[in-house]
Formats: sequence, C-alpha cells, structure tokens
Amino acid sequence: MKLRQPIVTVAGHVDHGKTSILDKIRELSIQDKEAGGITQKISFTVLPREIIQKKAGDSLKKFNIPMNIPGILFIDTPGHAAFTNLRKRGGSLADIAILVIDINEGIKPQTSEVLQIFRSNKTPFIIALNKIDNIRGWKKSPSGLSIESVQNQAIAIQQEFNEKYLTIVGALQSFGFDSELYFKIKDFTKKVAMVPCSAKTGEGISEILAVLYALSQKYLTEKIKVHSNAKGVILEIKKEKSGSFLECILYDGILSIKDEIAIATLKEPIITRIRSLREALPRNSGFEAKEKVEAAAGLQIQITSKEEVLPGMPFQKIDKNLDEIREEFKKQISEEIKTDESGIVAKAESLGSLEAFLILLRQNGIRVIRAGIGPITKKDIYTAATLPEEDRLIAAFNVEISEEAKEDSSKIKIIKNQVIYKLIEDILEWRKNKAREIEKRKLESLPSIAKIRILDFVFRNSNPAVFGIKVEAGKLKREEKLINSEGERIGHIKEIQEEKTGIKEAEAGKEVAVSMPGVNFERRLKVGEFLYTDISESQFRKFKEYKDLLTSEEKSILQEIAKIKRRENPSWGI
Repeated sequence: MKLRQPIVTVAGHVDHGKTSILDKIRELSIQDKEAGGITQKISFTVLPREIIQKKAGDSLKKFNIPMNIPGILFIDTPGHAAFTNLRKRGGSLADIAILVIDINEGIKPQTSEVLQIFRSNKTPFIIALNKIDNIRGWKKSPSGLSIESVQNQAIAIQQEFNEKYLTIVGALQSFGFDSELYFKIKDFTKKVAMVPCSAKTGEGISEILAVLYALSQKYLTEKIKVHSNAKGVILEIKKEKSGSFLECILYDGILSIKDEIAIATLKEPIITRIRSLREALPRNSGFEAKEKVEAAAGLQIQITSKEEVLPGMPFQKIDKNLDEIREEFKKQISEEIKTDESGIVAKAESLGSLEAFLILLRQNGIRVIRAGIGPITKKDIYTAATLPEEDRLIAAFNVEISEEAKEDSSKIKIIKNQVIYKLIEDILEWRKNKAREIEKRKLESLPSIAKIRILDFVFRNSNPAVFGIKVEAGKLKREEKLINSEGERIGHIKEIQEEKTGIKEAEAGKEVAVSMPGVNFERRLKVGEFLYTDISESQFRKFKEYKDLLTSEEKSILQEIAKIKRRENPSWGI
C-alpha cells in the first residue's frame, strides 16, 4: 500500500520560535510579514522528498536514513490555536509534532498546555531545543549540525548547555515524558528526542527534518498508509473576493473535483459537490488548481452548498452508504464533545479547539454542562442563567458574542480569551473568587463572633439594662445572644449606641453603650467580666467549614467559646 507524507504540526509557547523554525525549513521569511511576529493564518508547507534530501542530506547520510516516504506536510497554526483544531476520528490529525522550547526559558504555560494535550491525544512528538545561539559564548559549527556544535563548545559552554537541557528533561518527567538528546537515544519508543537548534543560525534544522523523516518511516507506516476513501478536516473558512474557501487537510485517499462530499455538522451532514479544488504548493508558495489531489495535502475547496460550515469538522468523499457516514460523524462529534451533568458553559471556534479546551478544563477540575462551537448565543446565556451561582459562567475560547445575544450578555459572567492557558487561569480565578463570595454570604447568615468586656458605666439597671462595653475582639451586632465565661445565657443585645447615635454593629476596639431587655444588671452582670456570642453546636461546625474566611481574632474567640461549652459537654462541636 502506498505511503503518504506524515502531517507535522509545530507547537510551543509564544516567542519560543515556532514560525522562525518553519521559516528556516522552508527558506521563506514569512514571520517578518506577520503583525507583531505572531502567526496570523494557518499555512501549509509541503516539503517533497527531493527538497528534504537537499536540506537534510548531511544528517540523513550521517545516520544512514533511507528515503521511502514522499515528503513531509507541515502545518503552521496561529499561536492561540496551539494546533488544537487538528483533530480527526481516533486522535490528532497530526501524525507527529514538533514542540519548540526555548532552551534558555524552559517550560512555560503554553508548553505545559501543549504537553497535556499531547499526552491526552497520545501524539508522538520531538522537541526542538531552540535558541542555543543565545547561550553566551556559543560558537556555530561550520556543518550546521548541532551534534557537532554541542561537542565542539568550550567546557564552560558545554556545562551551561547541559544544565539548561537537563533542567528541561527534569521538567518533562513531571508530565510523564522521558526525553534525551536525539543522538544519545538507543530506543526511540521509550524517549522523546530532543534536537538542539537555532532558528537564527540554522543549526540543527537539517537534524529536525532527518529525525522527523526517520521516525515517521520507521514507526508511523501503518498510520500513513493511503486508503481509497478520501477523508479530511476543515481547518478554517477563508473569505476572499472570489468567494469563500474551505481551508482543509486531506489526510487520506484521493479527492477529485468531480466528487461529492459529506461535511459533518452538529446536526445533519452537509452534502455538496466541489466547485473548485486547489492544492498547497511546496514551500508555502501558494495554491494551484487541480482536478485530483492525493493525501496528504493542504487544500482550498470551494463548494456548491450555501450551508454554514464549522471549522474543525471532518469531511469525506461519498463513496459508501450515507447512513454509515452519518453514524461515523455522529460518533466522532459525540466522542469529542463530552459534557457533564453539572458545570459551566464552554464555547470554542472549532470542533478540535473545543475538544482540547474540554480536556484542559477537566484537567483543572472544571466541569462543563454545555459545550458548543461558534459565537455565544442567546441559548448559551439562558442555559448559564439557570445554573447554580458557582457555575453561572460562559467560557469562550477565541469566539465572540453573537449580535442577537449582546443585549442579554450583561446578565451572565462571560470570560473570553484567544490564549487557552490564560483563559483557564481567568476561569480558575473567577471560580475561586465566586466560591469565596458565596462562602462569605453564608458566613454573614451566621451569628457575629464577638467577645466584649463590661465597662464601669451603668446607665440603667433594668427594663432594659443599659451599660457600657468594649468590643475586645470580633464584631458585635444587634439581636445577638450572649453567654458569660461560665456558659450561662445572659440575654440579647437590643440596641447599640455610639455617642448617643444608634448603630447596627460595633467592631473590635469600639467602646459603646448597649441595651439588654429582661436583664437586671446588679444581679446578673459585673464590671470587668467578659461576655461572648452564644452560638449553637451546628453553627460552630459551620464556622469551622468557613475558617479560611475568619480572622485570627475570630478563630481565637471560637476556641474560647468551645472551651466554655465543653465544660458541660466535652464533645461539643467535635
């Protein structure tokens, strides 16, 4: 059976050099044209076998690597996508990936995010240890091979390099990955290969190509066999003057302009004919109209159907029973959009990015009750509005609010971001603050915790007793019941006055006058004694639940109250 090009995607933290490495591979200065140096569009880079032989010839010869596969298809994704749109039935659309790590900075939040998705999807990958040229005193090898560069550096430079790469090796172990420099690995099934490189000087670039090529043809032959049924994934919908194009990856089979295709949706598949078919040319040099295209390839397809197509959706040529295709699509989408019985609402730009978003949400302990693709709708807002307060949130990964939903959007908390790890951080922060706010309200429904001392000011002995007190700790509120240090119930506070003005509460340090109906001061109270808020055993246990919201003073008062109560009942509050 014929083998196709492996599909390779490049991922990593922002500024670690993903696009710069691809630029070096394809010898095009794409990055300089991009706004702020951040990739603005998905682009395909096709490297046929002859170009790989030319660019990676030295490495291929050095390691005696034969050339049996037709080339490599690279996909450069926008930083915020972190390759998450690249999904197909059974796992990642990428056959193998390059994770770019700045050797001087190590693992950053987006690196961590990508590693979690690699592990979840079981995506094979290699690591490009970029920016070796930024190590002070580094000297480039004339051959451009990092294996020679590393070995030919001065001892002090080698030591610094070793410290940096071993730090990354250690960090990767915490994610469950064993890694090593590629030229030290004997069994590539057990360790992730690390290739030192520099996108600036070109060192290690040919070795990246050689390692990708060698691993693909040794370990991925089953995965890259071409079958008869044409299958692909829609990455983006591009609007141009000549009309809308579906930018896609064809990962299996042969697609002809005469074919009819089925495109998955969240409901019934779209059945359409192909109006035009264009294939990505080598080295990212544009697209060319074709009658027939063979996998793997980057495509632009114009279809006859006017129905809305969602990014990330699978498509396939209709050469079998439509019910089978419908069932296959249904199974794939239900596998990727798994929801929980409770949780927040999650939205994302495509099927793949939604699935990756759901993976990361669950890894952070955030459940999702409703998940969808595309802008936030009225239905999303209504759903969120009915949820418990701690889940009343819409988390939106790289999508906006639809026009129809904008006027209702103020009713609910919406957190949006184009960078997935920042979005997760914002959600976790919101949930933490919301939980604290809810606990605080519950705490406010309990009695106030106070310890007061009776002052030598008795304004009235009874009916009601009116006398001066100092709030030693906590906060005294009206209507609170009080006990003395023997645990005897004294009465409740009817009024609190400060300088002849009624107040609702008095904080620690305040000296105020209080009135207590039904109490005879001379018989029940004495100057200098302490009184405490009277709380029940169940209330005490509630206070213990919310102990993180209590001050050290309040905790101390609770301990004193418990000690008083336990004289009569040793197990009180335990």
